[in-house]
Amino acid sequence: MVRLLKPLDYYQKKYDTWQYGLHKMYLLMEKQHNRGQEGAGIASLKLDIPPGEEYVWRMRIEGKNAIQQIFDDINDKMEQHNGQIDDPAYAKLNLPFAGELYLGHLRYSTTNWSGLSYIHPFLRRHNWKARTLVLAGNFNLTNVDEIFERLINQGQHPRNKADTFLMLESLGNKLDNEVQAEYDQVKQRYSNDLMITQKIEEQIDIPSFIRKSEKHWDGGYVICGMLGHGDAFVFRDPQGIRTAFYYKDDEIAVVTSERAALQTVMGVNEENIHELQPGKVLIIKKNGHIYIDTIRFPSEEIKACSFERIYFSRGNDLDIYKERKKLGGSLSAQILKSINGEIDNSIFSFIPNTAEVAFYGMIQGIKELTGIDPHIEKVLIKDIKLRTFISQNKERDDLAKHVYDVTWNSIRRGKKDNLIIIDDSIVRGTTLKQSILSIINRLEPKKIVIVSSSPQIRYPDYYGIAMSNMSDFCAFKAAIALLKETGKQHLIDEVYHKCKTQENYPKEEVTNFVCDIYKPFTQEQISAKIAEMLTPKEVSCPVEIVFQTIEGLHQACPNHRGDWYFTGNYPTPGGNRLINKAFIDFYEGKETV
Repeated sequence: MVRLLKPLDYYQKKYDTWQYGLHKMYLLMEKQHNRGQEGAGIASLKLDIPPGEEYVWRMRIEGKNAIQQIFDDINDKMEQHNGQIDDPAYAKLNLPFAGELYLGHLRYSTTNWSGLSYIHPFLRRHNWKARTLVLAGNFNLTNVDEIFERLINQGQHPRNKADTFLMLESLGNKLDNEVQAEYDQVKQRYSNDLMITQKIEEQIDIPSFIRKSEKHWDGGYVICGMLGHGDAFVFRDPQGIRTAFYYKDDEIAVVTSERAALQTVMGVNEENIHELQPGKVLIIKKNGHIYIDTIRFPSEEIKACSFERIYFSRGNDLDIYKERKKLGGSLSAQILKSINGEIDNSIFSFIPNTAEVAFYGMIQGIKELTGIDPHIEKVLIKDIKLRTFISQNKERDDLAKHVYDVTWNSIRRGKKDNLIIIDDSIVRGTTLKQSILSIINRLEPKKIVIVSSSPQIRYPDYYGIAMSNMSDFCAFKAAIALLKETGKQHLIDEVYHKCKTQENYPKEEVTNFVCDIYKPFTQEQISAKIAEMLTPKEVSCPVEIVFQTIEGLHQACPNHRGDWYFTGNYPTPGGNRLINKAFIDFYEGKETV
């Protein structure tokens, strides 16, 4: 979100363009392109536009090149106005995206829903500007059915059960009520309808209408909103699962998902940027007044998402950079054990690029433990810039075969060298099995050691990363296989019956029984089984997989304790209910494709 705090002609005079805010929005979206490749959207709001003129503009486009297409389209529309585009007054009245408030979003689907209608920002129009609502955010709700039923019981008819639409209608309904309550009060003091409208816009209680809606939500979220008359807000879930950072001076206020993007685009140091705290709302009034209020008191234990630090956020943030190095360094002793200390006959590398920082930490840790500089090579090259675990299921398997290529002769042939390759995480193991292990086997290593800077991903995420089916996880499949091999298959049945018993319990009373699937085995046993299951038949050398420990994760990322992917300790009751349902679906063969 970008809010210009001065009139457009101020930026024309100081920066030689009134498009200062639009340019910042473009850069911010490009700097956070890592957060979404399925589509993008932007909305612009103009302050104090005369009646009869449009004041909210929005554009949404599907595809990984959506950002470029959006801004190319905006520029094309401007060029149609010849030499008048440098006139701020003309631009504001005649050009679509010449406004003071911008909201941009990058689409990354965390569900099976796709299409233009699911790309943010979302817009709820009304003839009263104070009731017009533009919404975008990073979120997943775990109690969609409850919210849907609540809206129905209020007499509404939601068009869709997706959490995005339900959030929009839920907030929109409370906004309507808030405006009506303000109207009932203001009309007692004023008789002029225009004055009543102005007073409502000045006095509308944004925290109040958000609280009344948000208190029923269970999930992880950062939500940005703009009201048609010019107020804006950003609020964060009380567990702090999703991230938000803001910067403000006397010219501009900006909110982003990642701190580093804000530092780069605004040219400021980290001490000038603030993290929006869990349960808080940042409010920017139409008159430019900015303040923070509480929506819901934060949880006693903040569960900020650790996977943001390991994988999803860009690694150029100072703290994330340090944390990823620690993640790699903490694995050094395990790696040395796996290669029997043979540093002189070992080659170290990394995949993909997001694992590069952890790789540096691993190399530093090896050197500190041995006093020897490890031999480093760029063994694998990624040809297709696509995250296969984000891709749709029907595409993923075929893509995985061609994502990587090998650097020939980067190690000595004839099984003379161990090959150690670090990855940031191993989710399904599809790329390892269908591509990487077979390719690097052609180099004839003595042993292959795959290192994961994250722990074993054992559980689905219901707060913003696309992992939902139990059978997607190689760790889960390994545990199931071990239960069957060791005569403990009855535990699978027992967990199913426990989950089934709780199926209709209120979410607050549900226990995550899926954890019992892993209890009979050590991490090393499951790691060995994963390696066995992922190793293709043609691979002629031993393969070992070394995973990060939970202790190592917490030591590296002490302020991001959200580890439910690895431990099953979900931060909200809705997560426990959904994990049990996921296991029931697995057991009954009803998993979504």
